[in-house]
Amino acid sequence: MSSLPGRAPTDTPPIVAGGDGGWRDYLELTKPKVSLLIVFTAIVGMVLAVPGMVPLGPLLLGSIGIAMASGSAAAFNHILDQRIDAQMGRTKRRPLPSGHLQENQAVLFAALLGISSVIVLTLGVNVLTAALTFLSLIGYAIVYTLWLKRATPQNIVIGGAAGAAPPVLGWAAVTGHVEPQALLLFLIIFAWTPPHFWALAIARRDDYARVGIPMLPVTHGIAYTRLQILLYTILMILTTLLPCLVNMSGVIYLVVATLLNARFMYFVWVLNQGVRADFPIRTFRYSITYLTWLFAAMIVDHYFLWKI
Repeated sequence: MSSLPGRAPTDTPPIVAGGDGGWRDYLELTKPKVSLLIVFTAIVGMVLAVPGMVPLGPLLLGSIGIAMASGSAAAFNHILDQRIDAQMGRTKRRPLPSGHLQENQAVLFAALLGISSVIVLTLGVNVLTAALTFLSLIGYAIVYTLWLKRATPQNIVIGGAAGAAPPVLGWAAVTGHVEPQALLLFLIIFAWTPPHFWALAIARRDDYARVGIPMLPVTHGIAYTRLQILLYTILMILTTLLPCLVNMSGVIYLVVATLLNARFMYFVWVLNQGVRADFPIRTFRYSITYLTWLFAAMIVDHYFLWKI
């Protein structure tokens, strides 16, 4: 579920062992930036599911429950990946490999978040949303992190289903069922995930190779990965047009999507030339901005259409 965005490499403070971490360490376990984008895309699903304003109860309790599930999935990801995190420059300062938190503390925290999520969504929203959210949590924390990530270079493609689920969860939270329009939102994020993450994987290829994770740039090379990023970007662009074709979105969304897609294709095209060493990470960072503004345009367009 927390597979939406990774984190860009940053300079980090020195490792400090201790095991008595504060609230910031627990917050980092939840990958807050990732969880925030997940909740946002879930809210977009809520908004597009109804013609007018979203009911306050499902909006608040649904967002809280989905956020807790996302945080739980992220925390389990930290727990299961702590060995390889300790060997990667991008992740070795995380709370577990740095010694700021102990494994038992993280396990208890992750379990409490996951259980609380199921309770909040079951009692405050509906059983369908609780069940789908729990399946997404298991899909990311167990199926992707524990198995797919280590088993196949197509890990991001197959595991992307968990990260693409939030709009469907949001839709189910306010309607009690899943409709084809919700699956279009799922499809957009599903197609977006490979170019988003493979750009980061190119930037951190040596790290993944060192710890034996079969990311596509490690198993098939950077040139092949660039080609796959280009192909999936074309697929992603086509999927972003589907909401307009089924009258789910209108001209505002179409204009914004066209501009964002043109910019995305520029990054991917330059990345494919292989002459700019900074473009893998720049493409990765732009992809996060891209998805945020694309889904924000859906909200603006939706309420514009509703008012007219």
